Amino acid sequence: MINGLRKREFNGGGVSEIDEGGFRLGIPAISGGQYALAQLDDYMSLRRRKFPHQAPVRLSLEARVSGEHIRGTWGFGFWNDPFSYGFGGGGTIKSLPVLPNAAWFFFGSKENHLSLRDDLPGSGFHVKTFRSPLLPSFLSLFALPALPTMLFPASARFLRKAAARIVREDALAIPIPVGDWHLYQLDWAKSEVRFCVDDQVILTTPTSPRGPLGLVIWIDNQFFQFDPKGKMGFGSLQTDHEQFLMVRNLNLNH
Repeated sequence: MINGLRKREFNGGGVSEIDEGGFRLGIPAISGGQYALAQLDDYMSLRRRKFPHQAPVRLSLEARVSGEHIRGTWGFGFWNDPFSYGFGGGGTIKSLPVLPNAAWFFFGSKENHLSLRDDLPGSGFHVKTFRSPLLPSFLSLFALPALPTMLFPASARFLRKAAARIVREDALAIPIPVGDWHLYQLDWAKSEVRFCVDDQVILTTPTSPRGPLGLVIWIDNQFFQFDPKGKMGFGSLQTDHEQFLMVRNLNLNH
């Protein structure tokens, strides 16, 4: 695989090579409650401290998806796989949750809300960065007693606001037809992250993630919701037909 990328396929999801050094990642029609994933990444089997990327690095690729209304999530960029123990298709190395660090192009269907701030998009197609302290993963065990309080909206809203003070975040919606081919570029530097679409800068933000991070390209039928009203939920969505993400002309430069 190019750039050390490896396939991760789950419950009918598949990755195949196409022309121009590209890939087609697809998930099948599937009932709700069953998780399907098609993914390429370069951190499989690695501990987080061994993830391969540190700033500065540039990712560029062309991409399109099968439609405007994918059920689940898809995207590409860099992250620290913060929830690998409990989410996302059973990674080879299971680790305790940590706070998120990420810079990526991300789509989430309407069932998702992946933002700790009320003024930033939590679903739809957007660019997003997270910057969090590099706390030891074992500290997540001390948060377990607080999990039952997430069932109560007032407590969940309080915890969401508290988390927003620790996890810095920036994002911007991208109103483009994602079913067409577009050129995407992400420049991750220590002091900023710059996102470009079709050679036009759409966002430059000082909210730059802390590495090391892994490169991920994926499509799945998952949702995760933690909205401003304190509603929290996660699971897998029913899909009535195959959904796919195609990428080509992938380049990664340090």
